[in-house]
Amino acid sequence: MAVVTLNRSNFKDTIVNNAIVIVDFWAPWCEPCVNFTDIFTAASEKNPDIVFGMVDTDDQPEIAEYFEVKKVPGILVIREQAGIHAQIGEIGAPALDKLIEWTRDFDMTQVRAYLAEEDARLAKEAAAK
Repeated sequence: MAVVTLNRSNFKDTIVNNAIVIVDFWAPWCEPCVNFTDIFTAASEKNPDIVFGMVDTDDQPEIAEYFEVKKVPGILVIREQAGIHAQIGEIGAPALDKLIEWTRDFDMTQVRAYLAEEDARLAKEAAAK
């Protein structure tokens, strides 16, 4: 699968409709970011079941601000609509491969329980209004 350019119009749908999304926050003036693009693209080709998306922080500052991205390059791993890992700084292909492996193996039990509790709390608050 090709790397997806993420923006305000497709970001939410991408997260909602895919089990795993790995987001690369980058900027065109950032040399380590630009160098990482080939590594990120190669990883996307090796892992077609994962969506790899790129957010240009200069072009999409609202997304960067929402996720409190203050430095680039940065990676955000989202699984089942929950951010489970954030990585700031340059990484190489072996580290990205390990991160992908970790993401696949990550036990989502606690995350699912927390999200279910939050949904129940919000439903209770809404019913009380």
